[in-house]
Formats: sequence, C-alpha cells, structure tokens
Amino acid sequence: MKISFDLDDTIISGNKSFETERQTLFQKLLGMERIRKGTVELFKELKKRGHIVGIYTTSYRSCTKIKLLFLLNGFSIDFVINQRRHLLKLYGSNIHCSKYPLAFNIDLHVDDSRGVEIEGQRYGFQTLIIEEQYSEWVNLVLNDLNCHNT
Repeated sequence: MKISFDLDDTIISGNKSFETERQTLFQKLLGMERIRKGTVELFKELKKRGHIVGIYTTSYRSCTKIKLLFLLNGFSIDFVINQRRHLLKLYGSNIHCSKYPLAFNIDLHVDDSRGVEIEGQRYGFQTLIIEEQYSEWVNLVLNDLNCHNT
C-alpha cells in the first residue's frame, strides 16, 4: 500500500502542540524541525510491512529538505509531494483541492485537517484524520491499515 502523511500539524507540530521525538545536537545545529513522537517507530514499521511511505504537503519546502529531515531521524521516505509538485500535476485538470492523492497513486493519506477529509469524500480518496491530542496515533494508523487489509 502507498501511504502519504501530511507534514504541518500532523508530523511537525507547527500550530499544534504534541510530543516530539528527541533531537540530536546535529539536528539542532542544522535547525531541523522536530517530528511527532512515534513517527520513527511508525514509519519503520510501515516499511517493514512492505508499504511505500512518503510525505504529501501543501508546503513549498524543497523535496531535498524534507527527505533530509527524515534521514536525520534514521530512515528514508520513498517519495515527497510538495505544493509545487501538486500544482504541476493538477494543472489544467478540473480538480480543485488542497491534496489529491489519487493523482500520485496513493492509497491512504494521513492528515490532521477535516477539510482534507471532506475533499477525500468528494473526490473519492481515502483519508485518516489524526487529532492533535490523540497520543495513540501510531496504533490508530496501524489499526486502520489492518482494517483495509482484511
């Protein structure tokens, strides 16, 4: 299964406050953003299970910077779709939404936005919404995948 995760307010705290992974001195010196606690564990487990794991964000951060963020946390992601890539892919189409995972053959998109959930219902793509206060979010993702695989 190909799975994408939103960055801001889902994996990176941004405006939300949730526990984050510990940073190394090197990550701090580079000014890398802190990622949500459980991300390393979850992404490694998903890859172990054979899933393709990546990021789909409305951010204009470079793909290189996003990949580096995860490499410095001990694992590589399989793909990055940033706002630039999203706009290029949907240019000229009749699809007007913040994210459209189907254009990138993504089976499940994990996000914090109820707006993205509504877009998923409207355009027919699968979403899983993670609330800020939900500390057991890793289990929520894994349980959702188990439901899709049965």
